[in-house]
Amino acid sequence: MKLLRYGPRGQEKPGLLDADGHIRDISAHVGDVAGAVLEPASLQRLAALDPASLPLVDGSPRIGPCVGRVGKFICIGLNYADHAAETGAKIPGEPIIFMKATSAITGPNDPVIIPRQSEKTDWEVELGVVIGSEARYVAESDALAHVAGYCLVNDVSERAFQTERGGQWTKGKSADSFGPIGPWLVTRDEIADPQALSMWLSVDGVMRQDGSTRTMIFGVKTLVSYLSRFMSLQPGDIISTGTPPGVGMGVKPTPVYLRPGQTIRLGIQGLGEQTQVTEAAA
Repeated sequence: MKLLRYGPRGQEKPGLLDADGHIRDISAHVGDVAGAVLEPASLQRLAALDPASLPLVDGSPRIGPCVGRVGKFICIGLNYADHAAETGAKIPGEPIIFMKATSAITGPNDPVIIPRQSEKTDWEVELGVVIGSEARYVAESDALAHVAGYCLVNDVSERAFQTERGGQWTKGKSADSFGPIGPWLVTRDEIADPQALSMWLSVDGVMRQDGSTRTMIFGVKTLVSYLSRFMSLQPGDIISTGTPPGVGMGVKPTPVYLRPGQTIRLGIQGLGEQTQVTEAAA
């Protein structure tokens, strides 16, 4: 299934994308695509519905974040060997973990707001892993059983805030609009191998990132198992698993960063696409 949320900001309704690419309203069956709705039994009930029997959503409504009420937005740094190389960083021996504020979450096609005093706002196409059942000290062999599905994430980053303001990555990752997710949550059964997905990102039509989840240092199974040793993972938590090479800070000889009025497009095989236009903060 492809689950989504549509409608005005803060008033999103739950939906399902049918085989013809039309949105079907599932609000008679679930209140939101969030929390316990992402647990295995609930997803099985939704999968048993006949999409043709569900109300068709007219027009082209705004697509909201594909998961509501996210509890934790956990990110993994330097998780692609080729990305680590472009930044001159040493390949980590264990996953680098940081948190992104949930207030950064926005719809996949909403504007990206460049913060005040920002000079180094950057882009990062990433595979998002959505947790579907509580995970605590899980083995790698059992890890995927705790995954509800996957989504596309743009881990927008302000590099000066991230690396030049006291060393706290979270400061450079958490501005409002820095976490577009969606357009939909694709359930785990539709993705045969999360370590074999092509991914890309362009800015103003110039291809900047063209990679694959094959080059992840720590794969999805490893990350879910590893994180569950340090914190419990709950339904609706999102893990953003790192980015391939091609970020703005890695451009040689001079890094390239986002300016107001630019268009970012990105996608991951099987997970859809996003389009954002950058705006200056008011």
